[in-house]
Amino acid sequence: MYRERIEVETSGEGDMHDLTPEVKRIAGNSGVREGLIHIFNIGSTASVGTVEFEPGLQEDLPAVWKRLVPPSRHYGHERAWHDGNGHSHLQATMQGPSLTVPLSGGVPELGTWQQIFHLECDVKPRRRTVVITVSGDE
Repeated sequence: MYRERIEVETSGEGDMHDLTPEVKRIAGNSGVREGLIHIFNIGSTASVGTVEFEPGLQEDLPAVWKRLVPPSRHYGHERAWHDGNGHSHLQATMQGPSLTVPLSGGVPELGTWQQIFHLECDVKPRRRTVVITVSGDE
């Protein structure tokens, strides 16, 4: 098993980052040829997933989350903490903090138009840690 952490500086809610180049680099560093890559965001108000990482979807995905789970003072989290990010917790939870990708021939098995992204759901900029673990056979 091989593990590395990467840091992602975000500008706040809706900021997306393409993690694919870093994941590929880490997979290469691991020496693992066949196995799995697990990508995990540490924290409860950001998520990871796959998408065609292009400007239209970088705009669309955060906009859809904002419509599905809009900012509101009516969430229980807001009543307890008054920090403006109750919806951020819900969005991140619904999308999920982790992703597992197959590794074949030392390369992540992704579709032609499929990249691994990190999405900031919190209302303010954050420094995020993403743990990438590669396991399998050399």
